[in-house]
Amino acid sequence: MTDRLTERACLPSEQQFAQAARTALTAPDRVIVFARFPEAGQTKTRLIPALGPERSAQLQAALTRRTLHVTRQLCLDRACDVEVRFAGGDVSRMCSQFGADLQYTGQQGNGLGERLEDAVSAAFLAGTKRVVVIGTDCPELDATILGEAFKGLSHADVVLGPAMDGGYYLIGLNANRPELFRGIDWSTENVLRQTLQRVRQVGCSVRQLRPLSDVDHPEDLLACRRVPGAFSEVLPALQRGLLSIIIPTLNEERGIQQTLERLAGLNNVEVIVADGGSSDATVDIVRQMGIRVVPVGRGRGRQMNAGAGLARGEVLLFLHADTKLPAGFPEHVWSTLDRGAIAGAFRLRLDHPHSGLRWIEWGANLRSQYRQLPYGDQGLFVRAALFHRIGGFPHWPLMEDYELCRRLRKQGRIRLAPAAVTSSARRWLKFGLCRTTLMNQICIAGFRMGVSPERLARWYSGSGK
Repeated sequence: MTDRLTERACLPSEQQFAQAARTALTAPDRVIVFARFPEAGQTKTRLIPALGPERSAQLQAALTRRTLHVTRQLCLDRACDVEVRFAGGDVSRMCSQFGADLQYTGQQGNGLGERLEDAVSAAFLAGTKRVVVIGTDCPELDATILGEAFKGLSHADVVLGPAMDGGYYLIGLNANRPELFRGIDWSTENVLRQTLQRVRQVGCSVRQLRPLSDVDHPEDLLACRRVPGAFSEVLPALQRGLLSIIIPTLNEERGIQQTLERLAGLNNVEVIVADGGSSDATVDIVRQMGIRVVPVGRGRGRQMNAGAGLARGEVLLFLHADTKLPAGFPEHVWSTLDRGAIAGAFRLRLDHPHSGLRWIEWGANLRSQYRQLPYGDQGLFVRAALFHRIGGFPHWPLMEDYELCRRLRKQGRIRLAPAAVTSSARRWLKFGLCRTTLMNQICIAGFRMGVSPERLARWYSGSGK
């Protein structure tokens, strides 16, 4: 009763409320949006270390507005109701933030499974024929995908939109099937797999939509970057002429200060350190130097994506913590891109006089020039807009730089800058030139043959890295 009175208050007049009540939720198709009221410190908590509580709440609000805009677009093309099932806040505050033209209902249940079951069951009890449930964490969801979900329910009992993190961003049903929400390990990478198992167990047919990214962690912010304008209040605009250097770190206290000192005081250069959970003094050293640190989950690809999602630069340069850039590197970056390259890297020099390392350098530079496959320790650089558009690095424990360059080659030419970075030779010297080279080639061959990056990483770790 309290919620219904609050719904009246958030509409402009009693007459409009009465009209809305008569016409609300009568269509055969219904989109149920699961949302949370954006409150600082209570929403997007896993992003707070990177964005802070206020900006994390602003991101939640922007994601919700984006999702509701998409559902309104859908309703322009088909007879469809929209119901917002929310947690936190109240109906009046939801109306104030997101518009009084929608039906708002508080979520009921002790966990996500119970809340989903309650919302879907209520919709079918009210006479709805087809229900599509979505969250608000997927910025790339659009009206076309929602339309495909409803269309899919004409041929399948269940439609699922897989999320990149192992969950799903959408579930569509043409009948009430509460068993699909029971016994699922919610908020884990097992959600989609367990749901598909349950679908098969109850004898339902299923159609899957294309996978999309949810935004839960700093590395997921790249998905927001692919929707220009929707998140301008939260994420910085790209600044023309600015070069952003992104350095992933994990226990790099021995050399990080020397790497950063070469970058201090440069004009039109931004430095972001994406730390994967260092247990030594790395973070303290970086912060004492006045450089921004973004805390991220471990994994070089994740870390570099997180830095890229928060960077302001027109161009992004990804630099390993034990790699030193040459003098005048900004000019080399811009001139390489101005010559028509869509991305580039530096030539490789290793920091030890061992004669065998000169052959390693020669091979790396030859591969980079003619096959356009530089590795991450060569200071990869690319225009930010292109990096965002193609999805950045995969969140793999190995081969993330190799895979990114393979996708970049499809967009244009990757060129080598005329200068060289100086990278650490410690791994080559510690484990031997032949052994390290052999393991590198085994990993590349295994990757081409379809061996998973996770398995390759286990091989690589077993080699002594």
